Amino acid sequence: MWFTGLSGSGKSTLAMALERRLFSEGYEVFVLDGDNLRHGLNSNLGFSPEDREENIRRVGEVAAMFANSGFVVLTAFISPYRADREMARQVIGQGYYEVFLNPGLAACEDRDPKGLYKKARAGEILQFTGVSAPYEEPEQPDVDLDTATRTVEDCVEVLIDRANLAFRLAD
Repeated sequence: MWFTGLSGSGKSTLAMALERRLFSEGYEVFVLDGDNLRHGLNSNLGFSPEDREENIRRVGEVAAMFANSGFVVLTAFISPYRADREMARQVIGQGYYEVFLNPGLAACEDRDPKGLYKKARAGEILQFTGVSAPYEEPEQPDVDLDTATRTVEDCVEVLIDRANLAFRLAD
């Protein structure tokens, strides 16, 4: 499941909650989180469009390796460009499942758990997605969740229902 959305939309929170739920149901699950990978595997990348593309390319390759080993892979990345998400879809193949977390920019700014929107609005962070850099919303995500109006638990239930259907269709 490829979680995409603005900073503060709930990607990591929802991926971790879904990981716990799927694990408790007996699935082998692995979360690839944008913040974590930027400290290690992708620490040499910045936030230019080219670096963002390479970030997503690498994540797609790693996600495909885990998925091909039998894991349910949950990725939590802003992944702001449609072309990059499509590249990940091609690398991952049939199992790619796009989840758009869509609370709206205002809700993300209100949450601002890391204070990034405030810094971006003050000009302290350049090329910040949703403020000074674009975010291209998915045109046809597999799931579109308004995380401003739904609880984490409700979102997990929606994803479990959809995932069970997707897993059955893949078998």
